[in-house]
Amino acid sequence: MVLKLFNTLTRKKEVFKPIKKNEVRIYSCGPTVYDYAHIGNLRTYIFADILRKSLEFLGYKVKQAINITDVGHLTQDDDSGEDKIEKSAKEKKKSAWEIARFFEKRFLKDLMELNISKPSVMPRATEHIKEQINLIKILEKKGFTYIIENDGLYFDTSKFEKYGEFAGENNLKQRMSRIGENKLKKNPWDFALWKFSPSPESGKKRQMEWSSPWGIGFPGWHIECSAMSKKYLSQPFDIHTGGVDHITVHHQNEIAQSETAFGKPLAHFWLHGEFLHLGDKRMGKSEGNLMTLDDLKKAGFHPLSFRFLCLNTHYRKKMFFSLKTLNSAQKSLNSIITLYQKLVNIIFHKKSLKQNLKIQKESHRFLKNFEMAIKDDLNLPKAIGYLFSYLSQINEELKKEVNQKDIKSILQTLDIVDKVLSILPYKKNLKVNKEILKILKKRLKLKNQKNYKASDKIRTLIEKKNYIVEDYPNFTAVYQIWPNPNLQKK
Repeated sequence: MVLKLFNTLTRKKEVFKPIKKNEVRIYSCGPTVYDYAHIGNLRTYIFADILRKSLEFLGYKVKQAINITDVGHLTQDDDSGEDKIEKSAKEKKKSAWEIARFFEKRFLKDLMELNISKPSVMPRATEHIKEQINLIKILEKKGFTYIIENDGLYFDTSKFEKYGEFAGENNLKQRMSRIGENKLKKNPWDFALWKFSPSPESGKKRQMEWSSPWGIGFPGWHIECSAMSKKYLSQPFDIHTGGVDHITVHHQNEIAQSETAFGKPLAHFWLHGEFLHLGDKRMGKSEGNLMTLDDLKKAGFHPLSFRFLCLNTHYRKKMFFSLKTLNSAQKSLNSIITLYQKLVNIIFHKKSLKQNLKIQKESHRFLKNFEMAIKDDLNLPKAIGYLFSYLSQINEELKKEVNQKDIKSILQTLDIVDKVLSILPYKKNLKVNKEILKILKKRLKLKNQKNYKASDKIRTLIEKKNYIVEDYPNFTAVYQIWPNPNLQKK
């Protein structure tokens, strides 16, 4: 089965073929670092991480860029209002640079806690002003720009014949409810390439501003992605990702300016993640219903539980979030990690010479089904279903005789799929400390001597240290409930 992905560009699943053999270049729209990322934002980055890791699982070498928007993203989609970072700086009585670096650092911390791998490159908009200016010069030379006095330099969308096609709109006026109307623009949906700083007479002053051929100011929001993707991935590149909210404005504008400048498609595939909903509303700042990863942690949940919850809804479907569904996800993830811990912390007390052939057969079948689900437009819910079916079979086989090769085989299988799922803690964090293992071996010795009373006392001692001991036909496993025994009481 070949890999198929749903391409927003064509509105259908297509067979994915990279531009260069065995190499995939991905650009994922990154955060505007003026505030904490909410869990709706983070769902989008989990989706991008799954895409990258699925491609690597399938044997591709992946180069991924995620940009950091640290200037130019205004509060209104019609290119009016304040710069979000400068506005946040005023409210918090910090410099715009301090705000950008602080929230970038917090974003990276969220990624780490969710087992989201850092991209190959993470360029900042403020460090690529030269590239953005050079791109705007190309657009100006081709006659696609005009100036609005005391405002900025704009892209004339009427000159780009395909404008509007990407969003699937027959009439661009459908967008007016979002971008508003600026009568100074030639067309309502024209967008800023370079914004001018306020005049000295206005009494307003920006912290982030640069000289340009058009005057002192700062780049528009959209131009950074076109400039930085060209620099780091070339054009065209393979896949562009983002949230569905980017389709109508941001990504449509990227396509217009990039294709105008270089006469080539920007990306061959466009993948978009759906919204996360809280109740009947999508999560967003304007809706006033934000929850951060820290909020979930304070409520007693592990970040990986949220990642696991996201995997159970297809990236193209709306995800309806609640603490109740998160709690269910945490319990399900606990069952997976518990089994993994058992396998990592096994002490054999009776050797088995034969390998359990059913384990080999089930592992092979599971990996084949897992790969098929991944190739079907990243169908992670189906892949998770196969995982639970596999673990159920493994639990049954553990009740029979198994040997060290069997255990190693199961662990290798789980390690392989976790390269995509990234839901398992590091093995070193799951291994039982030497003191517990020493006590456990003493218990097994007493048990073999049929001194059950003494062995039961040691078992009770181990369990008082928040460990669980389970005996199987030819081995004993010991583990801790993940992430915290008290969470199981919810």
